[in-house]
Amino acid sequence: MATTTYTKTGTTAKTAAKLDKDIFGIDVTDFTLIQQAYEAYRANGRVATSVTLGRGEVRGGGRKPWKQKGTGRARHGSIRSPIWRGGGVTFGPSGNQNFSKKLSTKAKRTAIKQALSIANKTGVVKVIEAFDAKDGKVKPTIELMTKIGDNRAVLLVVEEKDKLVDRATRNVPYVKAVQAQYLNVYDILNAHSIIISNKSLDIISDWLNPKEGSKS
Repeated sequence: MATTTYTKTGTTAKTAAKLDKDIFGIDVTDFTLIQQAYEAYRANGRVATSVTLGRGEVRGGGRKPWKQKGTGRARHGSIRSPIWRGGGVTFGPSGNQNFSKKLSTKAKRTAIKQALSIANKTGVVKVIEAFDAKDGKVKPTIELMTKIGDNRAVLLVVEEKDKLVDRATRNVPYVKAVQAQYLNVYDILNAHSIIISNKSLDIISDWLNPKEGSKS
């Protein structure tokens, strides 16, 4: 599968890059796996920040509010009972909740391939010969995106996300740089444009379609 390729300066390259049809050309008819991978990514990034106090953790309430008998009122042992205003919370969040979801490695890779295939069919995927970040400056990154025609929700896939790549992209609000082997369904589906470097294509192919006996 051939696709339009850009040079590192943003001009159209003479030679078009070839995309692996087993990764970028899959016919997706069932989106269940993609949905599971998307939800798992969000769940795994969720932090349990909500915390409530139980009746044993709320201050006060050590004294019995009134005597057990003779008042005509219902008996109570503490004003910090969950049925009292200002009392503890029954079954409230403790901050120790685990929201993570697990997917097998095979399922994750299949979901990523399906997401990339959908992105490619809708014209989202573009290839660049190389991303030049030798100076780590933001201006060349903005100029490159302008020439390619991308100025919102760009996912830049590079072979290695070093300090220079990070410096050149982190202050561009619509660009997110990711290393090839850290691609995920969430970023792919939320990207308006996916720009992949030539070397990253080889890394993605070896990662998502590992050869027999490979440990990847």
